[in-house]
Amino acid sequence: MSVTDTTQTCPECAGSLRVDGTETVCRECGLVVEEDRLDRGPEWRNFDDEEDRRRTGAPLSRSRHDRGLSTEIGHSTRLSGRKRRRLSRMRRQHDRAKVSSTAERNQIYGFTEIRRVTSALSLPTDIRDQACVLFETAQNQDLLPGRSLEGFAAAAVYAVCRTNGLSRTTEEITGTAKATHDEFQAAYDAMNRNLGLQTGPIDPAEYLPRFATELDLGPDVEAAARRRLEATNQADIGGRNPSGVAAAALYTVTSVEKDGPTQAEAAELADVTPVTLRSAAQVFSD
Repeated sequence: MSVTDTTQTCPECAGSLRVDGTETVCRECGLVVEEDRLDRGPEWRNFDDEEDRRRTGAPLSRSRHDRGLSTEIGHSTRLSGRKRRRLSRMRRQHDRAKVSSTAERNQIYGFTEIRRVTSALSLPTDIRDQACVLFETAQNQDLLPGRSLEGFAAAAVYAVCRTNGLSRTTEEITGTAKATHDEFQAAYDAMNRNLGLQTGPIDPAEYLPRFATELDLGPDVEAAARRRLEATNQADIGGRNPSGVAAAALYTVTSVEKDGPTQAEAAELADVTPVTLRSAAQVFSD
C-alpha cells in the first residue's frame, strides 16, 4: 500500500513523493529518496477483518497462579559482585511481593506440584490446565483446610484423567506425586463428594493400547483382547480392578504363545498381584 507524502518533494526533479512499504520513492523520476530497513508492522498476517490482533506478549496460562502475567528479574553473570548482590536482594523482595496471601501461596505450591506430576506422567497441557482449574475450584470451596496440598494436587490430576477418559491408575499417580495414598484418597473423596465430578466407571479397554505397547504386543493382539472384552458379560467384569482386567485380557490372548508376557510381567504392569490377574483371566477363559 503506497501513501503520498505531501510534506516533501524530490531533491532531483521536485516531484511528489510516495511511501511504498519501507521506501520513499519519487512519483516522477523513480528516485528512492529514503529507505527504512525496519519493518514497523506486525510480524503476523491477519486474514480475518473482524479482529485486529496485536502483539500482547506471551499467552496466558491457567497453570500459573497469576496466569503468567507477573514479571521476573533475571540472572546475569556479567555484573560485578556489588550489582549482583543488589539484584539478588531485589529479586528476593520481588518474589515476596508477588504473593499477597496464604491462599495464593498454597495455590502456587499446588500448581507447581500439578505441573511436576503431569510432566512426569507425560500428560498433555490441557490436562495440566484443567487440573489447575479443579484445584482452584476446590480451594474456593474451602476443601483444603485440614487436608494435604500434595493430596489435592494428585487428586486433581487423577480426576481430570478420569473425566477425559485417560487411563491412569491411582498407583501411577501416587507413585509420582509427593502425597501418600491416604492423603490422595482423602482429597479425591472430598472433591468427588462436594464438587460432583463426572467420573463414571473406568472402561478396561482404555488401558489396552498403553499396556499392549509396554508389553511389546502387536495391534492384532490388542484387537483380539478388545474383542474379548466386548464379548464378555459386563456383570462378570464389574467390581474388578479395570487395569487388572485389561492386563488379564492381553495375557489370555497371548497365553498360548511362547514369547507372550508372563503372569508376573502382566500383573506388575497393571499394579495388581498375580492372584488378581489369574482371577480376572478366568472370566475370559470360561
